[in-house]
Amino acid sequence: MTGVGRVAVIGGGPAGLYFAALAKQLAPQRDITVFERDAREDAFGFGVVFSDETLDGIAQADPQVFAAIGAEFARWTDIDVRYAGQVRTCGGHGFAALDRNRLRAILQRRCEQLAVDVRYRTPAPPAARLAADYDLVVAADGIHSATRAAYAGTFRPELDERSCRYIWLATDRVFEAFTFIVEQYDFGVLQVHAYPYSAERSTFIVEMAEDAWRRGGFEALAAREFARGESDTASVRRCAELLAGHLDGHRLIPNASRWIRFTTVRNATWRHRNVVLLGDAAHSAHFSIGSGTKLALEDALALAASLHEQPSLEEALESFEAARRPVVESAQRAAQASLEWFETVARRTGQGPDRFAFNLLTRSRRVTYGNLRARDPGFVDAVDTAFGSAPGVPPMFRPLKLGALELRNRVVVPPLATFTSPDALPSTFDRAQLTAHALGGAGLVLAGMTAVSPAGRATDHCPGLWNDRQEEAWRSLVRAVRTVSDTPLGIQLTHAGRRAASAVPGPDGIGRPLADGWPVHAASPLPWDTGSPRPHALNTTGLAEVVAAFAEAAERAARAGFDVLELQFGHGHLVSGFLSPLTNHRSDRYGGPLAHRLLLPLEVLAAVRAAWPAGRPLLVRISASDWAPGGTTGPEAVAICRALADGGADAVDVSTGEVVAHQRPPYGRGYQTPFAELIRGATGLPTVAVGAIAGHDDANSVLLAGRADLVAIGRAQLYDPLWTLHAAADQDYTGPGVSWPGPWAAGSRKPPGPGADRVAPRLDLLRAAAAPVHRRWPPDRAGDPLRTSPPDRPRRTEEDR
Repeated sequence: MTGVGRVAVIGGGPAGLYFAALAKQLAPQRDITVFERDAREDAFGFGVVFSDETLDGIAQADPQVFAAIGAEFARWTDIDVRYAGQVRTCGGHGFAALDRNRLRAILQRRCEQLAVDVRYRTPAPPAARLAADYDLVVAADGIHSATRAAYAGTFRPELDERSCRYIWLATDRVFEAFTFIVEQYDFGVLQVHAYPYSAERSTFIVEMAEDAWRRGGFEALAAREFARGESDTASVRRCAELLAGHLDGHRLIPNASRWIRFTTVRNATWRHRNVVLLGDAAHSAHFSIGSGTKLALEDALALAASLHEQPSLEEALESFEAARRPVVESAQRAAQASLEWFETVARRTGQGPDRFAFNLLTRSRRVTYGNLRARDPGFVDAVDTAFGSAPGVPPMFRPLKLGALELRNRVVVPPLATFTSPDALPSTFDRAQLTAHALGGAGLVLAGMTAVSPAGRATDHCPGLWNDRQEEAWRSLVRAVRTVSDTPLGIQLTHAGRRAASAVPGPDGIGRPLADGWPVHAASPLPWDTGSPRPHALNTTGLAEVVAAFAEAAERAARAGFDVLELQFGHGHLVSGFLSPLTNHRSDRYGGPLAHRLLLPLEVLAAVRAAWPAGRPLLVRISASDWAPGGTTGPEAVAICRALADGGADAVDVSTGEVVAHQRPPYGRGYQTPFAELIRGATGLPTVAVGAIAGHDDANSVLLAGRADLVAIGRAQLYDPLWTLHAAADQDYTGPGVSWPGPWAAGSRKPPGPGADRVAPRLDLLRAAAAPVHRRWPPDRAGDPLRTSPPDRPRRTEEDR
């Protein structure tokens, strides 16, 4: 056990109190003092929500606290989405909520029982003074932590203040479920996050984008200084008027309620010598994925446990952060996706109620198609039907028509470079890889990174398509694949620009410049990085040669028998370099505003469209974001894709990044998908979502939510070339959306694993009733402990279809 005798806790909220109680419980001899500036009876906030996982931890750590809070929980399983005058309900989720002030009172009482010294109406002394007087200082002083500010040089905080405005309220309307309200007004979209937390109250958070907030008149209402604890009552009245139809005659209840912006808090470290940050002082996660109190209580438990388990304070604080940081960062990634979804909710208000509800529920990427099907099959069947699928047909196995070509399913194998072509001809390995992927069940397979000229090769081991010998080699490859598979084949054409003349990437994925490489060309003479050669800026003659090379390669691809063509206009290759303001510094007609930066891409597209047969799909890959300040913006990406659509592109393959070396992408599952959704919604152009989509569950979620029309599965295909066939087997799908090769038909069912032949005996005398999918709050007034369906509203009506 850590030899920590004296502990100071800054902040008497739930996190500080819970830590103090647990730390005292584990070591009764400890002298623990909690400094709280407010009175014991002061009430702040409304409800807090807990997950089952958190509750399990509380039950194990302090059964007395768990019993006290468990007696007061509001519990339910449903989520209601109120949108476009209709309600969609999804069950099977499981929530437990409690009045924050009741939670605080329970923890105050527990600290009293354990002889923790809680000093109310006592602002904490400066952290430096406490650090000198105590063995450990726990800073649970909230999102505006003075302790974090005092040691900012060590903690290195990153405070990301977001754009939406929100106001935290309660209402005496007791909602029956976690309720999302999305309403369209003349000033914009307004959304509400509401949930019950007692038999008398619900939390009611009103949120809207900054521009809608201003147009709705709220800026004028909030245009004065409010005293501490004072509420913006004028805004509360305006919200009540706007949302009267959802309040059903009930009132909104403020408590120091005013408009604020959410700030995501991140710190490089949570500890400084004997000072440690806890809860919102260390990190925050947007309220749309759950309660900050939940994360803070988990912090408190982990810190108390580490102090108990580790032999020194330094090791205890290191162990605490090592255990908690991955959990918190995972929650923050989900919260970031969720808050960005709500910031841009207006993009989706053209969707029908079923698809919109599904899109909302899967916004954080933690809840997925398969997850929802396990929770509430009826809800997912309804959304499948709205999408045009028969119930039980996964969205990924719906057909799609591009140009005159119908794809049997929505899975694309993207261009996957093999770097096995020192002679610039497609290699034996290229042939084997494309054959395997064509047999693997995908709707479309693309050959990768094929240069349109010798100078356009990314590496000295990339294939090309600029001469007759290469054309014949590709024709031979296509014919060979056709003998075993009818999967449509495509090829990506590119000129690597300033990223050309590199060596094959090493284990770190980076291709460094060749010592004896060839001259490289770009929009402007800007090297990729300090170790790369300075490219030559192409003149008008050179640009015309590039356009002609793309057109000639397209003609060759058509003669070779490819069904689909993709043009690489992203990832920092030559054409991408003209689109991005970070890489195009030209002063002629090809540089400057976006309309000028689009000239070369549109010239290439026009030449290729004229050379490529009508009816055969033409795709374009772009980098929709450069992930660097001053780079391509979302509106610019939309404008680029509108121009591409007008120029004859049939679909856009929406990637991001690799435009500049100093990029900072927020890598994570599906992190590029929001750009595909943005472009699809704004332009109507079919999109391909690509990047960190590895499982069929994520693919189905992307498609059913309307975020993209196709999903590209890249690295997962390298792990499993039969990815699509195995996805069908995993989902028990045997329809026309996928076809097992005849010689492999016997393997179309997943082989049994260990113990598959064991049949479990029945060992229960009385079978427990299955948990209801739909559980509402509050419990039936007549005494039934569960209310399993809304009493006055059908879940779905025929008219809703």
